[in-house]
Amino acid sequence: MTVRPLVIAALALTAFGLAGCTGSTPEASEPAVTASPNASASDDASGASNDCAGVAVVVDAGDLDAADDPSTEACLVVDGPIVAADALAQAGITTEGTDDYGDQVVCRVNGAPAESDTIVADDGTEYHETCQTMPAAFAYWAVWIKPVDGEWAYAQEGLATQQIAPGERLGLFFTLNGEPAQPAS
Repeated sequence: MTVRPLVIAALALTAFGLAGCTGSTPEASEPAVTASPNASASDDASGASNDCAGVAVVVDAGDLDAADDPSTEACLVVDGPIVAADALAQAGITTEGTDDYGDQVVCRVNGAPAESDTIVADDGTEYHETCQTMPAAFAYWAVWIKPVDGEWAYAQEGLATQQIAPGERLGLFFTLNGEPAQPAS
């Protein structure tokens, strides 16, 4: 009779020990993500993403003086093309659209610019982004794509439909007073 409680205790300990193993292994459908938060890519938009065999995601706030800098880079290990919005979500990056245009226009990335952030135009005019309609022409998030062995170019589709293939880069760059005109290669 003493064997039965020992067997039950041994099984319980084994199950407890294995429980830690099951929660740490990503499922096959979940890409592995390597991220470096707050890594500004202003000078070189490639950064660590140059070494990414999967889909590289680059967020660069540039000269935006935001309370919380959303700049980051991530490398998603994927087996095939992925929709840009899904790549951002899997990299832990959030976007917010506008009241008038929904998610077809990127108004905020990881909360920046917050409505309380003061954005100053070249002429000294102060602006606060409300995300009601199209962002100001001098202060906006631009979606860029860099194909394998290609140059950065504006995305031709919105985040909900733009496909990004392994080896390509997806960039969200804040353009302030015309800078950056184009991400560095």
